Parts: sequence; C-alpha cells; structure tokens
Amino acid sequence: MNNDSLSAGLTAIRNASTRKKSIIRIPATKMTARIVQISVEEGFIRSAVKYKNDKKEFLDVSLKYFGKKRDPSITVIRRISKPGLRVYSDHREIPKILGGMGIAILPTSHGLLTDREARYNKIGGEISCQIW
Repeated sequence: MNNDSLSAGLTAIRNASTRKKSIIRIPATKMTARIVQISVEEGFIRSAVKYKNDKKEFLDVSLKYFGKKRDPSITVIRRISKPGLRVYSDHREIPKILGGMGIAILPTSHGLLTDREARYNKIGGEISCQIW
C-alpha cells in the first residue's frame, strides 16, 4: 500500500509519458485531481475524466504529444516536497521554472495554486511538484 498517492500519480504520468501511452488510469484523490486539472488548464495534459468503479475513484488522464515523433508535452514532472522532507517557500522565494515556461504547484491556504498565481496573490506555501 502506497501512503503517498501524489507521488504514485506523478510517477504513473511520468512513466506513461516516457512510454508514449495515450491514456492512463491513476487513483483519484482531491490533491491528484486538482493537480491534473491545473495541468490541463496549463496545457500539459489533454484531458482528464473522473469516474467511480465499485467504491474507488479513478482518473483517466489523456496525455498530450506533439508532431509525428509524438514528443511528450511533459518533459519533466517531479515531486519536490515529500512526506519525509517538506519544502516550504515564501511568495518572494517561489522558484520560476524554466523562466516561466514550466509550473510549480503549491498547496496554500487558498487551495492549490500555480507559482504565478501564488506570487501574484502574495501567498507562500509548500512546493508540491514541478512540471515542464
């Protein structure tokens, strides 16, 4: 049993992107569902559909690729703050990912925000993951 469902979801997306899978299924939690939703809004993932099978909820995530070679739109997806080592940041110290081309996702007191939204609203928080 995996205690860190966010890491499991990010690893599943990373592995599927490497293998050029079109659709993957990950367990749905509030955190993973919101991170996938932010990734869809930012253009890293094509779409996501939530459904319930028996008593468990899952997300079917459709990954996005470019060109004939099917280059993945997600080059790197990385967990930053882990259960054994939490990483917190003030709004002035939130890192810019690839000069603004990538995103960092932060759980804050105002919900999950991207690094740009957190800087704009002057809210710090835990740096959960980075995507570029």
